[in-house]
Amino acid sequence: MFIMEGVKRMDCISIVVPCFNEEEALPLFYERISAVLSEMPQIDYELLFVDDGSSDETLPLLQALIHADDQVRYLSFSRNFGKEAAMYAGFSEAVGDYIVVMDIDLQHPPELLPKMYQMLKAENVDCVGGKRVSRTGEKKLRSLLSRAFYRVANILSTVSMKDGEGDFRMMSRRMVEAILSVKEYNRYSKGIFQFVGFETRWIEYENVPRVAGQTKWSFLSLLRYAVDGIFSFSAVPLVLASYCGLLFCIFSFIMGIYIAGKTILFGNSVSGWTTLVCILLLGFGLQMLFIGLLGQYVAKNYMESKHRPLYFFKESGGMKPKIEKDKRQLDRKSHVRSL
Repeated sequence: MFIMEGVKRMDCISIVVPCFNEEEALPLFYERISAVLSEMPQIDYELLFVDDGSSDETLPLLQALIHADDQVRYLSFSRNFGKEAAMYAGFSEAVGDYIVVMDIDLQHPPELLPKMYQMLKAENVDCVGGKRVSRTGEKKLRSLLSRAFYRVANILSTVSMKDGEGDFRMMSRRMVEAILSVKEYNRYSKGIFQFVGFETRWIEYENVPRVAGQTKWSFLSLLRYAVDGIFSFSAVPLVLASYCGLLFCIFSFIMGIYIAGKTILFGNSVSGWTTLVCILLLGFGLQMLFIGLLGQYVAKNYMESKHRPLYFFKESGGMKPKIEKDKRQLDRKSHVRSL
């Protein structure tokens, strides 16, 4: 007769990989991450690809991949909903004890995963992230604007967002559940990661160029994303608009007293016409700017009030890992004794 003694099931890691038109990078990513995960025998895992409405061969490649590897799953959107929606869908569908989110272009080194897992277990924290310490290979203008954004965001925002601390991280199940409880339609995950809290450790790495294909982030899309991040976690622009309005009122009151006094003492004068026009144009320009800022908040509230789904699935493929207590074994032989 044989019984199991001290059996402990394996931890399961779900690796969420958003992808949009990544037919060139997908095979390279799969080969490299599979090699890394094969060196982690103490864990079970699933590769969960989220196809964000790709128009190239990304989806057919994923369909073929699930037949070659039963630890691969995919979710495919009905159209392109964006990376934020893809990450949320991946978090919602992942079954692992720990969840990783990473880019498919290999700018997030898979070789950091074993160290991330070890730190999570050893230091009893809920998140270990990869922190990029350089921007080697990036265009100078993009790098400059990115650094400027983080400086501005940290001044205006209620959460701390540091340059280099991106989406690449391994998180505990309870942290991911907290992220999923944030039901915002206008999502900015870098801010949400900070907003939900939980202790985080960082592993530094050097920036590496994209392995294949072209980036899907244009300058305008990055600018919109940055603006969304500021408006999602800060009401400071509205406060600044109020202060500027107050200062203009005070300035107008003082100027009115000055002009009235000057007219009484020295008579009417038509001088200063150019100055007056410049002040009026500045005032009108600021009014339009602040109305635009207010419009951004109103528009976001409008979209939130609709309660629209973040995404729609077109199809999915692959089998979820079976996470069953007392049935997973780290080493079957070491826990069996004969009676």
